[in-house]
Amino acid sequence: MQSRVIPGLFLNFSYSMFNSRYRYGVIILLGTYSYVNTLFSEVYTYYGIHAPWYYILLVMVAITLVVWEANRLLFAALSAFNEQWPTWRFLITFFLAGMVCAAALTLCIGYAATTWLHPGSKEAAVGIKLAFTYGTRINLFLHIINGIFFFNRQYRHKQLEAEELKRIHAQAQLQAIKNQVNPHFLFNNLNVLSGMVIRDNPEANTFIEEFSKVYRHILSSQDKELVTLATELEYIRPYIFLLEKRFPESITVTIDIPNSFMERMLVPAALQMLMENAIKHNVVSKAKPLRVSIAIDAAGRLFLSNNIQPKPPMEDSRQLGLKNIAQRYELITGAHIDVMKNETTFTVSLPLIQPTP
Repeated sequence: MQSRVIPGLFLNFSYSMFNSRYRYGVIILLGTYSYVNTLFSEVYTYYGIHAPWYYILLVMVAITLVVWEANRLLFAALSAFNEQWPTWRFLITFFLAGMVCAAALTLCIGYAATTWLHPGSKEAAVGIKLAFTYGTRINLFLHIINGIFFFNRQYRHKQLEAEELKRIHAQAQLQAIKNQVNPHFLFNNLNVLSGMVIRDNPEANTFIEEFSKVYRHILSSQDKELVTLATELEYIRPYIFLLEKRFPESITVTIDIPNSFMERMLVPAALQMLMENAIKHNVVSKAKPLRVSIAIDAAGRLFLSNNIQPKPPMEDSRQLGLKNIAQRYELITGAHIDVMKNETTFTVSLPLIQPTP
């Protein structure tokens, strides 16, 4: 598969290394460094170049400047016409065009600088060759750095793009998981309400009020990732009322949570789904009442436990309720729920998240 330039990243003129706001400072430093390097290598002694040090330094800085600026303008021209080119083709074309410009410009500068001091001499010819060599090498060096600059930006862009796609996917997953709560809750409680209305039960209005409180909580927390334990418990009590009407004298729920834990956070409707899970998998009757306990364990985690009195298996359980809660915790906090089961009790332990300041 061809590697293509990402629109708005490399071919955007503002992202070129050659258009850096610090380019003139870099040009001076690079020209000065190159001059010091040639002094250390005794280039001028070896080739018999006799010129003031400041003159040679000025020529090297000037060559660096024109090579840099030529590449800056070339980049703008190429990016304007070749946005659909593969990356390798753009970089090679850019380098070759830069090399041609660098060669032509440095020959001109070398000729002007050396013949002004030593017109027609052997020293002038050597100076032109040295200027040409320096200009083409500095062009190669700058394109190598620009290639590193480009690929580093491309890599960072790909990372950000991957993170954004991951975030969008996680949000979509989370929303899909949240949407599982509403139909399940509505179906069960509308059935109960229908039965109460048919029987002309005087508690039907109360049931509707409590039902509306719970459903309002579900709707209000739909876009929230976490809610406080106090908020969750405020709405679990009317939910318990609904359960008591669905299963009269057949279910008992006890809540024992210290006030110091009320500001801890958990995923919305987690307790509601755990209670629905307990009812789904256990017999709930006057002869075999279901006992549910909500409390804090020694590790400071919230747990819900119930006695085990399994229903006859009607169909294979996919454990959607537990998976829903586990997936939401994983997506939102990275934490895990614990499920424990012995001969008499089924317990689910939920992490409580410390609120951020």
